[in-house]
Amino acid sequence: MTLPRLLFTALLPFAAGYFMSYLLRAVNAVVAPDLVRDLGLSPAELGLLTAAYLGAFALFQLPLGVLLDRYGPRKVQAGLLGIAALGCAGFAMAPDFGGLFAARAVIGLGFSAGLMASYKSSATWVPAERRSLANTGIMSVGALGVVVATEPTEYLVALIGWRPAFMAFAGLILLAALLILGVAPRRDTLTAPAPLRQQFAEMLAILKTPLFWRIAPLLGLTSGVQIGIQTLWAGPWLRDVMGLTRPEVAHHLLFMAAAFMVGILSVGVIADRLGRRGIGPMQVMLGFNLLYFVAQGVIVLRIEGLAFPAWLMVAAFGQVAVLAFPWFAARIGRELAGRANATINFTMFVCAFLSQYLVGLIIGLFPVTETGYSPHGYSVALGCFLAAQILAFIWYAAAAPHRETRPS
Repeated sequence: MTLPRLLFTALLPFAAGYFMSYLLRAVNAVVAPDLVRDLGLSPAELGLLTAAYLGAFALFQLPLGVLLDRYGPRKVQAGLLGIAALGCAGFAMAPDFGGLFAARAVIGLGFSAGLMASYKSSATWVPAERRSLANTGIMSVGALGVVVATEPTEYLVALIGWRPAFMAFAGLILLAALLILGVAPRRDTLTAPAPLRQQFAEMLAILKTPLFWRIAPLLGLTSGVQIGIQTLWAGPWLRDVMGLTRPEVAHHLLFMAAAFMVGILSVGVIADRLGRRGIGPMQVMLGFNLLYFVAQGVIVLRIEGLAFPAWLMVAAFGQVAVLAFPWFAARIGRELAGRANATINFTMFVCAFLSQYLVGLIIGLFPVTETGYSPHGYSVALGCFLAAQILAFIWYAAAAPHRETRPS
């Protein structure tokens, strides 16, 4: 497959689906004031409602890996995007918290293959030595969804309201599904799939490998916490700690989204170039993890003057775990790439769900201030998750060397 055809058929259509996935994942950071106003949500309820996306997303990751390896990314992604569109329509029409929660979970289920279908297509068609660059390129397109979920969405919601906005999102998701069906390669698996029983057995074998338990806590916590915080709690933090108005919050979130997009693409380019000099993707990832921890520490301590630059660093470097996906899949085996990636993604989104909900739960334990939630509550909540990430980093770095073999 030529390079232009590879980009426009095997990568960009799936990146379009991932774009919509990230838009809907992050949209509550902007529409949260509307949801709180219309439904009277507490911090814990707001966190739980937003995290419903992440919970459903995480629960479907393990069967998703089997489906991707058996049926290919084209069919799986297009079908799930149709479910996401139904969820958006349901969210727009939901009358109460229960309806919104259920619809948000359906949206999360529908977008559960957003990144993994893209990675599966990359693992099928992109040469192994260029997959880190291809995967970060896909993620940078997804980051555009975070950009659209800030000021553009704020403008759209102010213009037509949050319910019609979600109906518009449903239409865009259907267009992305049609693009994948019409453009993506039909022969998107290279070998005949194994029986389902064997595929699930291989999935369980991956979960039992020492390599998985060595790397999963670090990847899950670092990426999961960034997802959970940036897609919901960054907006309220900017309002309650920095004292920004709603338009100013949306403007700052736009800068964070741009930092995420530029950061993840830059990480891919850096890893690609250093890889040619013998520096592996895991070494690059660990170096960026240290910068990421420092930035979170500044936010936890609420250091005036450095707080927003620290948020930009969190946005830029919070998803460097993307470098580990091809590294991990290569050690498991290409024919198991979908399941290998899904096991890591499952860990990431379990952590994202827990962080998004528990941060709200912890904040709710502190008395509210005249402007909103307690700044000290934010520091305690975010500090707990920073400590967990540092422990996971130490666990990975201190693990005894072992032979990393494929599961039998």
